[in-house]
Amino acid sequence: MAIKDYDRLFIGGSWVAPEGTGTIDVISPSTEEVVARVPDATEGDIDKAVAAARHAFDHGDWPHMSPEDRAQILVKVADAITAEMVDMAEIISTEMGSPVSWAQLGQVLAPSMVFNYYAGLADSFAFDEVRSGVLSPQVLVTKEPVGVVGAIAPWNVPLFIASAKLAPSLLAGCTVVYKPAPETPLDAFRLAEIFSEAGLPEGVLSIVPAGREVGEHLVTHPGVDKISFTGSSVGGKRIGGLCGERLKRCTLELGGKSAAIILDDADIGAVMPMLLPNAIMNNGQACIAQTRILAPRGRYDEVVDALVEAVGALPVGDPLDPTTEVGPVVAERQRDRIEGYIRSGREEGATVAIGGGRPAGLDKGWYVDPTVFVGVDNKMKIAQEEIFGPVLAVIPYDDDADAVSIANDSNYGLCGSVWTNDNDRGLGIARQVRTGTYMLNTATPIDFATPFGGFKESGVGREFGPEGLENFLEKKSIGLPAGFTPQT
Repeated sequence: MAIKDYDRLFIGGSWVAPEGTGTIDVISPSTEEVVARVPDATEGDIDKAVAAARHAFDHGDWPHMSPEDRAQILVKVADAITAEMVDMAEIISTEMGSPVSWAQLGQVLAPSMVFNYYAGLADSFAFDEVRSGVLSPQVLVTKEPVGVVGAIAPWNVPLFIASAKLAPSLLAGCTVVYKPAPETPLDAFRLAEIFSEAGLPEGVLSIVPAGREVGEHLVTHPGVDKISFTGSSVGGKRIGGLCGERLKRCTLELGGKSAAIILDDADIGAVMPMLLPNAIMNNGQACIAQTRILAPRGRYDEVVDALVEAVGALPVGDPLDPTTEVGPVVAERQRDRIEGYIRSGREEGATVAIGGGRPAGLDKGWYVDPTVFVGVDNKMKIAQEEIFGPVLAVIPYDDDADAVSIANDSNYGLCGSVWTNDNDRGLGIARQVRTGTYMLNTATPIDFATPFGGFKESGVGREFGPEGLENFLEKKSIGLPAGFTPQT
């Protein structure tokens, strides 16, 4: 595992001395020790990165290369990530506490699949289309890169979110300034090295880890044409407002409070092994986590017993231990936040069926016991707000209509699931729940060939699939003279 310090920033394809002297301490959430240091980017560094991206877009070859040529870079990146799967997973687990067994798949293999998917889309996506017009004989509808992209990511699945932004934007022909979260700069810098080794042209990509204030400078920078942000709904509202004031394009992938509906005909024993990984994945630090478990009132105790048994069997410990299924949360402030929600749940009258404290024997590290609340009313804070930790709330419902009503009684609408022995009945439920992604008797929440995003406060726009590429393209209509049909 290559954990190392960096004293330079990756700006325009080169390793450049930072403008300031500040550094970011990368702290292991399992040992609470500093494992590496990197430069803390300043507004001046952002200015340099945007200038490099602007020049590369306005005067460089990248936007004018064929999609197939750009795709070759993405394939090389995907291959390099795959070849380093074990090391990359350990870097990310060290940075933010994800269990390494899950990290290899969710944190590393998935990003390589995203890069490969978009590389494959280069041949089939219609960048140009000739249409018959109403007033014109023919019109060429062409899709051109939006320009310079500012991409901002959180710490929970850093390489995966980087791939969701970089793969489609680079395929589109954009240039990118990428700001990873200060908690997780190491995987981002390794990705910078991989792009450089893959032959990405000068100026096309910069990677500048920094805090919120510097991120806001990137958002408001006049040289940036579009912002792609993943993070909290609070942050998304701020960024959306700043972009709106400037009529700047933006895509916002935000939070969730997803409901898993277990119907009264479901096989509870079969449901739990598929549901639980999506409920407490990545130590509960996932926007798509199924943290509200809706159980039929007549089978409520049965669901609770099965859930408590399954949660109690989860090994908690060192994220670098391949047997660990729940590691520490990312930071002390995050543990404090989660423990505040657990206190709130008790104060509002819910009961802790399991967990509710800190794991015995793990005095070092920011660990939280996987926790299940029962007797939860959907109006409670623990049922309405995104906790972003291993805390589940089991909520009773009366009938299918009541389950849908409870699922929809949320400011969020990102993901959800329904579990039943009747697929037609389950599909009827799925069509009524207002979320952007839904699972019917399946444990796969995201497919990279299809759009992912949310309703309501879960975001604006979609990532993945052709729709994710569309987010980084501007559409232009060119009226054509009679008798002329260009090659597309």
